[in-house]
Amino acid sequence: MSRPDALSAVESPRSRLATARRWISKGGFAVLDQALISGSNFVMSTLLARWVTPVEYGAYSLAFSIFLLLSIIYQAVLLEPMMVFGGAAEKNSMRGYLRILFRIHLIITSVMFLALAISTAVASRWAGPADRESLTWALAGAAIASPCVLLFWLVRRAFYLDVSIARAATGAVVYCVVLLSGFFLLQWRGWMSSFTAFVCMGVAAVATSLILFRQLQRALPEGGQAPGMLATWKSHWRYGRWALAGSVASWVPMYVYYPLLSTFSGIAQSGELRALMNFAQPLAQFYAALSPVFLPYAARRRVSQGKKGLVSAAWSTTLLFVSVALAYWAVIVPFRTVVLRFVYDTKYTGAGSLMPAVALGSLLWSGTIGISIVLRAMESPRSIFIAFCVASVISVVVGVPATRAFGVAGAVWAMNASDAVAVLTLVFLLRLRLAVPVEIGSARAV
Repeated sequence: MSRPDALSAVESPRSRLATARRWISKGGFAVLDQALISGSNFVMSTLLARWVTPVEYGAYSLAFSIFLLLSIIYQAVLLEPMMVFGGAAEKNSMRGYLRILFRIHLIITSVMFLALAISTAVASRWAGPADRESLTWALAGAAIASPCVLLFWLVRRAFYLDVSIARAATGAVVYCVVLLSGFFLLQWRGWMSSFTAFVCMGVAAVATSLILFRQLQRALPEGGQAPGMLATWKSHWRYGRWALAGSVASWVPMYVYYPLLSTFSGIAQSGELRALMNFAQPLAQFYAALSPVFLPYAARRRVSQGKKGLVSAAWSTTLLFVSVALAYWAVIVPFRTVVLRFVYDTKYTGAGSLMPAVALGSLLWSGTIGISIVLRAMESPRSIFIAFCVASVISVVVGVPATRAFGVAGAVWAMNASDAVAVLTLVFLLRLRLAVPVEIGSARAV
């Protein structure tokens, strides 16, 4: 063996080890980033439920569900395509590309602000006398906070484009500290409300965005010419339209019950539902953090092993997520009265009887995650869209009368029905997709 060949043989394992370390580091910082953001929002939500009245918390829950719907649109047409194009097609023109995305951000968030402002005006005129003031102020706070929070998401995600995920995690630390400090300050001064909670979120997001933006400007290299805004928007829309459709369809089974409860039973019932569903949020964030890790795993199994690998990936990921959910609820459900009293004081202890039903729904939802990952690895987001469209129909057909007749209990059991239908539909669609021949080793095999 010649000397260069010998050196290559020695250096190759070192190179692979360095690559593995780099990816482990990136994954660790990504999980830390997600955990800090999600954890601070979870703590904020539970503290708000403890400190304000049920009506005030119900107004926050309804306004937040509307914000989440709008943010789904933003993520589908801006953030998710950015992670694809920014890491490939626009890699050599990142500065110009991100400048265009900031302009698109301004347009999208202006429309969102207008939509929330109109909702505020409608609520001030048509909401019930007992709920009008709280709901109006909550929607006004969401209108102020949404452009700021979405800007923070955009700047933070930009660091994932081969810049520095560690800096994004640092920004998450700043956001967490500013948000929770502001919350405790508001409570100490006696200013806590749904409106000030949203404003506090906006202030924390803007403060962190300014810090991250200065770091991003220094880190980004001068690059080539980016495409125009119209071309960028067309490529983003072409990529994100199915993701948008699926995300909006998945919003309905999870969040449609907040406006339904507010209409049928009063806005305080929305707060009670939110207080229960807060306990499912740690699992949801766990799934959100690990899904990007398992998606490439499923894609590799598809390429290397074909149909057998896909079936194995579906079973293994589903088993993992359901097992974690079982372990989590095995701790929460037996001690639900103690946990509810610890988190919310005495406000929502009467809802403890519904905790087992919430746990069942969470287990069913866990079953959808692994199958959805495999369908995405098969490049079939349309299947996910179809499944959640069917679940949305169940949410309307079953959820509306159940919520009207039984309040929060009806909403929880209607959620469970739609989640069960989503699982069954996803399994059926996966079987259909697997019936199509899969060519092992083909990156486009389906």
